[in-house]
Amino acid sequence: MFLLELSTGMRRGEILGLKWSDLNLTNGSLRIARQVVAAGSQTLVQAPKTKNSTRTIILPPYMVELLAKMKKHKTCEWIFPSPIKNGEPRNPSAVYHRFKLILERSGCKNIRFHDLRHTFATMTLENGMDVKTLSDMIGHVSAETTLNIYSHITDTMRLQAAVKIDREIGGVDEPIPESKNEPFQTVSSEFDGFVEPYKPKIRKSGTGCITMINEHLYEGRYSPKINGKRMAKNVYAKTREECEEKLAELIKTMKAEIAELKKTTLKG
Repeated sequence: MFLLELSTGMRRGEILGLKWSDLNLTNGSLRIARQVVAAGSQTLVQAPKTKNSTRTIILPPYMVELLAKMKKHKTCEWIFPSPIKNGEPRNPSAVYHRFKLILERSGCKNIRFHDLRHTFATMTLENGMDVKTLSDMIGHVSAETTLNIYSHITDTMRLQAAVKIDREIGGVDEPIPESKNEPFQTVSSEFDGFVEPYKPKIRKSGTGCITMINEHLYEGRYSPKINGKRMAKNVYAKTREECEEKLAELIKTMKAEIAELKKTTLKG
């Protein structure tokens, strides 16, 4: 399960929602069509988070081979079934606790399961995958969402590209920075300003705003004017992606309420 996460960047609920019928061993593809969420001790099977979350991905060969071996010993329709409830998918909360136990026993840093998704995205970008392909693969709403989340990685990639150009054209024989721990002052003066850090596009009017409160908390805010008065509401989420989705739902609801209010006012 954890290897599949590191190999695909799927969300935890998406992995738990996989059925053997979603796997095509002939072409090595995997269909993501549902997610499993925890409801106390129970599990609920739902549609994926967004329209873009329903997708088909191509697995690396080693993952296809491993799943093929697992399929020979399958006990039900779920790829990762519950070990205590026959015929049901594994509970997301149980996966969380198992993951924490593995980290503790291995002496590893305490991270979230979701951080494995970020690890996958970071590795693919650093190894040359374009942002649009990555966005489609991990089920983001748009490539812009991917850029907003991983702009620090793409900034490093741009800098590395600039240094490569400097070495080839400018004749500067200096090492290419490979991580944020290495100095970035290798670009010569002739290339100063060649690489511009990624800056998210200015949000369109009527789409609200998102603020990063801390590393694990984002605030979405929508504040339209109604009859000259500002009416503001907020939503909160652990990731920018989730906050974007919550904010979109909030805006949709508030616009419907505003439209209804206007109708009532006109009738009055």
